[in-house]
Amino acid sequence: MSDGRTSAGGPRVRPARPDEAAALTALVLRSKAHWGYDEAFMAACRDELTLTAGEIAGRRTAVAEVPDPDGVFGAFRVVGVVTVEGEPPRGAIGMMFVDPDAMGRGVGRLLYAHALRVAGDRGFSGLSIDADPNAEGFYRAMGAVTVGRTPSGSVPGRTLPLMEVRVGTGGGAPV
Repeated sequence: MSDGRTSAGGPRVRPARPDEAAALTALVLRSKAHWGYDEAFMAACRDELTLTAGEIAGRRTAVAEVPDPDGVFGAFRVVGVVTVEGEPPRGAIGMMFVDPDAMGRGVGRLLYAHALRVAGDRGFSGLSIDADPNAEGFYRAMGAVTVGRTPSGSVPGRTLPLMEVRVGTGGGAPV
């Protein structure tokens, strides 16, 4: 799943490992909380935002990592996670989260591009995204199109932007 794309000292993508499930869940929850959601909201979302070791392979999970300046030479720190779910021809970006400390540094763009490459390699024609409202602008800038609303899997009565992107085109019209 590694795309081999990185710049010197920049983020790189690799497959997630099952033993990273707890750390990835913590990253996802930190990223979600960054947008100011209260404790009750976060508690309601916890199950949906939890990654287990068994889910990591089944969800085609990849991580972005950067050199860890506080670690030993050659150590890396995970700063983002993305999942590509479903079976061709239509799939979904099930999760995509960036550590708040790494936001605005190209990690989201790298993970998004990786998800589109994985989907294209697997024969998907398009991906849907149940986007957090705070991420809708990012996905639009990356070429996804808002096609409607979808119910939240965690909070009754809440809806999320439903977005779509064509695979192999970089975005554009709904799939």
